[in-house]
Amino acid sequence: MATHLVWFRNDLRVTDNLALHHACQDPDATVIAIYIATPKQWQQHDMSPRQAWFIHQHLAELQNQLSTLNIPLLYQETGTFDDAVSIIQSTCLQYQITDLFYNKQYEWNEVQRDKAIARQLADSTIALHGYDDSVLSAPGTIVNGSGKMYQVYTPFRNKYCDYLRHQPVEVYPKPKKRVQSVKVDSDAIKPFSYPCQKTDHFVIGETQAIKCLQRFCQEQVDDYLKQRDIPFLDSTSHLSAYLTIGVLSPRQCFARLKLEYPEFLDVTSSGAFGWFNQLIWREFYRHLLFLFPKLSKNKPYIDWTQRIKWRNDKTDFTAWQKGLTGYPIVDAAMRQLNQTGWMHNRLRLIVSSFLVKDLMLDWRWGERYFMSQLIDGDLAANNGGWQWSASTGTDAAPYFRIFNPSSQSKRFDPDGKFIRQYLPELADIPDDAMSDPHRWAKQNNVKLDYPEPIVEHNKARQYTLAAFNAAK
Repeated sequence: MATHLVWFRNDLRVTDNLALHHACQDPDATVIAIYIATPKQWQQHDMSPRQAWFIHQHLAELQNQLSTLNIPLLYQETGTFDDAVSIIQSTCLQYQITDLFYNKQYEWNEVQRDKAIARQLADSTIALHGYDDSVLSAPGTIVNGSGKMYQVYTPFRNKYCDYLRHQPVEVYPKPKKRVQSVKVDSDAIKPFSYPCQKTDHFVIGETQAIKCLQRFCQEQVDDYLKQRDIPFLDSTSHLSAYLTIGVLSPRQCFARLKLEYPEFLDVTSSGAFGWFNQLIWREFYRHLLFLFPKLSKNKPYIDWTQRIKWRNDKTDFTAWQKGLTGYPIVDAAMRQLNQTGWMHNRLRLIVSSFLVKDLMLDWRWGERYFMSQLIDGDLAANNGGWQWSASTGTDAAPYFRIFNPSSQSKRFDPDGKFIRQYLPELADIPDDAMSDPHRWAKQNNVKLDYPEPIVEHNKARQYTLAAFNAAK
């Protein structure tokens, strides 16, 4: 009799989980699941305590959901991916596993781990089944006429949309309850040996995540393009944390949009396409990460940018981290990150541009700090976003990607509504002065309990351009 082992990683759901679905296709097979926590690896990858807590909450729910399907979830904790390989091997022997099912991950360490598993089991009769579950198209699918990965986003997007017009996207339902079951040592999920920090900003549960997706598509997508850049509005989907740990799949997002807006792929001016465009960026960065392994190794996409002479002033970096730069929109955004573990996308662009282009600090400092704080920290998306802002990645344009923080503030938070949420020391500043409170304070002979700007933007811009030109 066949015994199937499903190895859960960043795919903590029972609905539309390719590995789980295929493992359950044989009605006579016994199905067992396993999750292996790797705290030392998480530490190396700068996983945030909020994301660790989020994973733990959903892992406990996953175990409950699987138990209703007669599928036990084994839980093990070890140090690193190397140790996880040994656990999988011993589990396969203990339960006489015939088939191992898993969903692929594209980061370098994860790819090497899966190759090690394949080597360890090569001489056995165990069949391995890996699936491209976290993407709508497998890396290497969307290529140019020469068969190579696109290095510019827009042509990738165009080819990607054309691919989806002709490629059916199926969302698989939750598997049926198994007839066959096996008794295993399956205790409740124990606390991780890793810092965990609770957050109230994201509801827990696969069912709740699906409801959030449905509600967003039905109630907010129409206005997405008009409101997505306004940080004081609750106008974005807030689904990134669920996508990151796999409580939702991109197929579910695509299918729900298609249900509500059947023609959205051909209406690029619509809110539906505007939101899906963000999911395409996510896909683009995952393809790049897999096809260019150097991106997982702290290397820039553009090789010559390794010669840039960063200032790397630790005092300035600390001011940026704590939200004490003297630029209200930057400081409010960083305090949002520190207090909630999440940051509005427009603000991510503003603060990353400020760190790299105004302070001339190495983008990798910011990338790592984001990962240590974000509940939705994802290597591909985080690295892609930081390299975009730093002009070290694909489609780079340093002359056009030096955001003026004061101008960004006036444009996207003109009345200071967002800033006021996180900078109580500016409570008495008039709305129209919020982007430059020190000018107002001097004009009105008021002393502020708020730092002066740590850098002058126009001078910093010239310095940055000169540094890039020198490196190139």
